[in-house]
Amino acid sequence: MKKNVGGIDRIARIILGLGLLSLTLIGPKTLWGLVGLVPLLTATFSFCPFYPILGMSTCPIEKK
Repeated sequence: MKKNVGGIDRIARIILGLGLLSLTLIGPKTLWGLVGLVPLLTATFSFCPFYPILGMSTCPIEKK
């Protein structure tokens, strides 16, 4: 897996994931908040499976 999630994108995914996970503890208290695991996992591994399909990457270009 080649990294395709950059810094700002990664931070946004972490915030979104934690916000969605909080729905399982506060607010409507539904299990739909577990959807927040998806952005958290993609941020953890710095890989989004949809980016290659769309031909996208938010990682900076690596210098050799």
